Amino acid sequence: MQNQDQEYLLNNVNPILEQLALYLVKEKPDNVTQASIEWLSVTGAQIENGLHHNQNFHNDTVESSDDTESDEDDYELYANNPIRPDRASVSAEVYGIYNKKTNFKPKIVAKSHLQIQKIKEKLAQSFMFSELDEHDLRIVINAMEVIQCKKGDIIIRQGDDGDNLYIVDEGTLDCSRTKAGQDSVHLKTYKPGESFGELALLYNSPRAATIVAEENCVLFSLDRGTFNHIVKDAAIRKRERYEYFLAHVELLQELDPYSRSQIADALKSRNFNIGDYIVKEGDEGDIFYFLEKGEAVATKVLNQSQPAQEVYFYKEGDYFGEIALLRQAPRAASVIAETPCTVVYLDRETFKRLLGPLEDILTRNFKKYEKYMN
Repeated sequence: MQNQDQEYLLNNVNPILEQLALYLVKEKPDNVTQASIEWLSVTGAQIENGLHHNQNFHNDTVESSDDTESDEDDYELYANNPIRPDRASVSAEVYGIYNKKTNFKPKIVAKSHLQIQKIKEKLAQSFMFSELDEHDLRIVINAMEVIQCKKGDIIIRQGDDGDNLYIVDEGTLDCSRTKAGQDSVHLKTYKPGESFGELALLYNSPRAATIVAEENCVLFSLDRGTFNHIVKDAAIRKRERYEYFLAHVELLQELDPYSRSQIADALKSRNFNIGDYIVKEGDEGDIFYFLEKGEAVATKVLNQSQPAQEVYFYKEGDYFGEIALLRQAPRAASVIAETPCTVVYLDRETFKRLLGPLEDILTRNFKKYEKYMN
């Protein structure tokens, strides 16, 4: 499939089909064809006219962007209840009205120079803000508020409406969720640099979990208005782009959409020109790569008296860099761009957290390198 076809599916077809699927699952009409025609003629047309945003519910996270627990029930939570029932049905019309962009006047919240620098550093760690240009990034920084929290303060309560996302500057916070008739379950601990609360802003959903300060904390808070006008579209585009790519990576076929969405959230991107070294033999290995676009070749010095030889060829969807991470060893080979390349990558800590369940598969796949390892 050509890139233009992929973009057309992501930007024009998927938003309508996903909304239609949600509607049919909720209403369960006897005549699916007729109900679909009626829905498409009214709500579908409105979406196509640009009044609404793609909910893309299968990409949801539990109020987290960069570091989320792998609780498999979360995907079920949003698949069954993607929009707050008392605010809106599974109706793109209501969703669109609630999130429709109005005249936007950027706000400026006074902050010290040190606070501004700290916000910049934290934003650089968050996938949601990585696609923003300097102008938009400045608007976001100006709009952010500094929130002081005491131990025990409830920052987010499960089921409530949400109008802010948060980035942790100092301290730790406990994230838990309660299911009907069951005790509260701890999901994760948020640490400095991590963000939470964007789910309610991205998809008009209720708060999916309760988050409580475990100690005195400092948070940076961003309001819904600024998020919708500056951040939301870029964040959704990035998620969709990486979700589509990861769904076609053979290594990740065993993962459910929720788990792949966690990887998509954590990915960062980098471009290389022909002849550039993506990985250099002997260097320390702290990064795991997927080749999103282009072709690359692996070279290795097999005989010290001879130049490095080509030992492996990488195409789009292939991965590399796992040996150094799993064995905590230097890079076993160099990887050089044969064509202009785009790679997406995970650092060592994120690799272990998100791809830990695939470690056995990764280790088994070492056999493709075995004849060169010694």
